[in-house]
Amino acid sequence: MAKVELKGIAKVYEGNVRAVDNANIVVEDKEFVVFVGPSGCGKSTTLRMVAGLEDITEGELYIDGELMNDVPPKDRNIAMVFQNYALYPHMSVYDNMAFGLKIKKVPKDEIDRRVKDAARILDIEKFLDRKPKALSGGQRQRVAVGRAIVRSPKVFLFDEPLSNLDAKLRVSMRAEISKLHHDLNATMIYVTHDQVEAMTMANKIVVMKDGKVQQIGAPMYLYNHPCNKFVAGFIGSPPMNFVQVKVEVKGDQVMLREEGFTLKAAAEHAPYLKAYDGKDVFFGIRPEHVSIVPEKGEDPMNLKVSVVEPLGAETNVYVNTSKESLVFRISGQHDYHVGDTVPLYPEMDQARYFDKDTELSILAELDAKAL
Repeated sequence: MAKVELKGIAKVYEGNVRAVDNANIVVEDKEFVVFVGPSGCGKSTTLRMVAGLEDITEGELYIDGELMNDVPPKDRNIAMVFQNYALYPHMSVYDNMAFGLKIKKVPKDEIDRRVKDAARILDIEKFLDRKPKALSGGQRQRVAVGRAIVRSPKVFLFDEPLSNLDAKLRVSMRAEISKLHHDLNATMIYVTHDQVEAMTMANKIVVMKDGKVQQIGAPMYLYNHPCNKFVAGFIGSPPMNFVQVKVEVKGDQVMLREEGFTLKAAAEHAPYLKAYDGKDVFFGIRPEHVSIVPEKGEDPMNLKVSVVEPLGAETNVYVNTSKESLVFRISGQHDYHVGDTVPLYPEMDQARYFDKDTELSILAELDAKAL
């Protein structure tokens, strides 16, 4: 397999539209890296430049140490799985998987071995004689993945391959692709807009927005130490809550005031907030980092319930501050009703803070120590 390096990669379209701008990304050998971000962030364009389906305007692309900018797609030794399965409807599953090898004039017995090995790995051996129209969506996606596997490429590229599947099938296919990565010990780059896919599948996540890379890191590092408000709000489901609060320094203590409540910052966060005395910042807290009973002497937020979502093992409770709507995930079943006022105790040592103007993390220096 291979290491993939993007050095200052950019894609500029007519009218100086920068779809991707100065992307610096390293995909290590045998790593599973996920590009994630909202629609139009440049993640698929970046993947297509790796594949050679889009020309690179600026920067350099290396695969296995070789410069690839001007190398045709067929000579890059990569295999790509698309969102639409792109199967030949008149060919059997076997012939669909074998077609690329036949074009390369691979010996017939070698083709047969590779196709049957891939079919066994993907559990589609009994479908080899069928036409694509006789398969379900999940089975067709397996065939598309199998067509990539038989090529034994240096790098596998996946462009939102699960988007057309129903929710239950997406979950099972996520697990299958992760298992495939483990079994093949392959280098894989995967594009999705679904942060749950990114969190559950990746060794490393690349978060993108407006053509720019926002942050790169292991899933739980990004979850626990987002570099800015966008990453904090994008990674996690339900997303992180944000409340605009005013910082007030009182000796060694830092208080956070909102119209309806006052909170005390955790001792380890206070030194980084003191420079913001008298200023507004964004206070961020994840839905699960709140309880309905004080556990660590936290100050409560007494807020009014607007929506209740009972999920069985947990309950999502939506509440309103003076300006924002927040959601909190509380363990267990609770008989809350719209209009109730509930005391919520945020775990202040889990809080995040972001500059109101730049939206960068105020705790960046502290986060760097966690690397």
